[in-house]
Parts: sequence; structure tokens; C-alpha cells
Amino acid sequence: MSTLASDTAMVMAAGMGKRMRPLTATQPKPMVRVAGKPLIDHTLDRLAEAGVAKVVMNVHYLADALEAHVATRDMPKVAISDEREMLLETGGGMIKAQGQLPDPFFCLNSDNIWLEGPRNAFADLSARWDPDEMDALLLVVTHASAANFRAKGDFHLDPLGRASRRRSGRVAPFIYTGIQLVSHRLLRDAPEGKFSTNVLWNRAIEEDRLFGVAFTGKWFEVGNPQSIAPTEAALQIG
Repeated sequence: MSTLASDTAMVMAAGMGKRMRPLTATQPKPMVRVAGKPLIDHTLDRLAEAGVAKVVMNVHYLADALEAHVATRDMPKVAISDEREMLLETGGGMIKAQGQLPDPFFCLNSDNIWLEGPRNAFADLSARWDPDEMDALLLVVTHASAANFRAKGDFHLDPLGRASRRRSGRVAPFIYTGIQLVSHRLLRDAPEGKFSTNVLWNRAIEEDRLFGVAFTGKWFEVGNPQSIAPTEAALQIG
């Protein structure tokens, strides 16, 4: 097994799941089942397979059901960052959980499904990680390797892997998978309360410290109910 840059991941599981309605009317989005198991289990199983031992998971919407579901899990062991009182968005969520997270740590969405390439996603990130150069390293994927994705992409990468935003009116070649490796340096001097990670990424871009690495596997966008059936068909399950 490849040496990982961190043994801990933050899993973002607090969102309202509005795009997944009506399936999220009575359950949090991470509990929506795809290919026979909840989305959160796809994520946690991949982390376990890669050797990530600890997860810090934030919760807000229908938090009790999600917390109960992961409570008995041993690999990875799941700790909770409680956002029941106020949903803090992605950036604020990382700041609230920072005290439970080593430097660096993986951070990923709870609704990701992917098929690993020659090496797993976390090994891809770890192999490229350079804390002297990077505040965050994003796992990105080409349009050809992104199933169910219909938008214009998110990032360009220069020859060194430095990331820049999609330019207006252009198609960007790389899509952010929702998986990244984060230094605590990215979180310095952060705003208070709820805010998006984009605020921190923009500063890192200005300082040439936001990088991306192209994923060697296949990634599935599972953002709405209509994307579930084609994802299951691609996984040859169900």
C-alpha cells in the first residue's frame, strides 16, 4: 500500500441535499442508496481501502440518522463535527473541525462515487503532495473520465500543476471531484461563521499555492435523482 500523506479525512456530510429532492425529504443525502448502499458508505469504504484510519464528519441536516449510521464503524473510525445549530458551508465546516484534524488532511464530499485507477485517489494525491509549495491539492478529472457531468468544467492546470479558474465563456479541461488534500496553511486567517472553501482557494490561486492532480480513475457525478440509474448501470450493479 502506498504511503499516504495523512491518516485522517474530513467528510462533508452536513448539506441539505436540495438537488437530490425528493429523495432527501426524509433522509440526509449521504444516506441515499446507490448501487445497493448509502452514498456515505461508498465514501467510507474507499477511505478504508486506502488505509485512512480516521474520519471527521460534519453533520447538520437530519444529523441523528447519519450519526447513528456511522457510530459502529471501526474502519475508518468516525468522529463528529456537530453543525446542528448552524450550517457552516464547506469553508466554515473545515474551520470548525480544524482542531480534530492533523496537518495535512484529506477532505472530501460525502456523495462521491468513483472507480479507482492504477492507484487509489488518496495515493494519487499523496504522491504529488508538496507542503512547501501547496496550500491545497485538488483531485481533478478530465471530462472523458467524469460520468453524468454536463457542465463546462472548473479548472485549468499549468505544466507544473498550478490551478486556475475556468475563464468566462470557455470550457475548462478539469473538473473538481470533491476530493482534496489540505494544509492548515490554507485555513489561516479565515472568515468567521459560514463561508465557502472558494474564498480560501482564491487566495491560494493568487499566491500560486493551489494545485491539481489528474485522477487516474473514473468519477461519477451523483447530484440528483436522475443520475442514480446511469451510475448504477455503469457500476454494473442493480
